[in-house]
Amino acid sequence: MAVKVYGFIGSNAVYRVLASLYEKNVDFEFITVNMAGREHKRPRFLARNPFGQVPAFEDGDITLFESRAITQYVARKYADKGTELILKDPIQMAIQTVWMEVENQKFDRASWKLMEIAMGRVRGGPELVAEYEKKLSDVLDVYEARLKENKYLVGDSFTLADLHHQPNINFLMSTRVKRLFESRPYVRAWVTDILSRPAWLKVMALSP
Repeated sequence: MAVKVYGFIGSNAVYRVLASLYEKNVDFEFITVNMAGREHKRPRFLARNPFGQVPAFEDGDITLFESRAITQYVARKYADKGTELILKDPIQMAIQTVWMEVENQKFDRASWKLMEIAMGRVRGGPELVAEYEKKLSDVLDVYEARLKENKYLVGDSFTLADLHHQPNINFLMSTRVKRLFESRPYVRAWVTDILSRPAWLKVMALSP
C-alpha cells in the first residue's frame, strides 16, 4: 500500500487528512505515533516531519507534512476518484482558495483557542472565553450570510473549504460553543450536512 498516514486518533489535523482520503476513496495504511513516548521527536519521525508534529504522510516516494497541504495533494493526485474536492474552473478555484484561507486564518484561530480552553490546555476565565466566542461569532456571522446564498462555502458542491472545518466543528459541537452554530439556521444546516457525510462518519468510527 503506497499511501501511509502517521499520527494518532484524536488529532484534528490527522482527522482532516483521513477525511480527504475517505472522500477520495483512497486506500491507506494508518501508522500510530506514540506521542506519550515522544516518538514524534525521534530522528526517524523527524525525517518525515522536521517539526515533530503529526500528521506525516507518504505516497510512494513523496513525503509531506501539514494537514492542509496534504489534503490538497490528495485532492489533486487522486482527482479522478471519489468526491471532487478542488474545483477546476479558475474563478471557482479562486473563490475556494479564499474560503480555505478564511478557515485557516479566521475560523481555526478562534475555534482552536476555544477547544484548548475546553480541554483545559489553556486557563480560560469568563473574559477569555467571551473574547474568543465573540471572535468566532463574528466569523460565523460572515458564514451565515455566505451560506444563505450557497449550500456550501464555495457553491453547491462540498470541497476542501468545507472539509477543513470538520474536525474543529465536530469537537465544538460537544461543548457550550455549540449554541453559536445552532443559533444561525444556515450555519446549523451546513454543520449538520458536513458532519453527516459518509467519509466523516468513517473518520469518527476510528475514535475509541
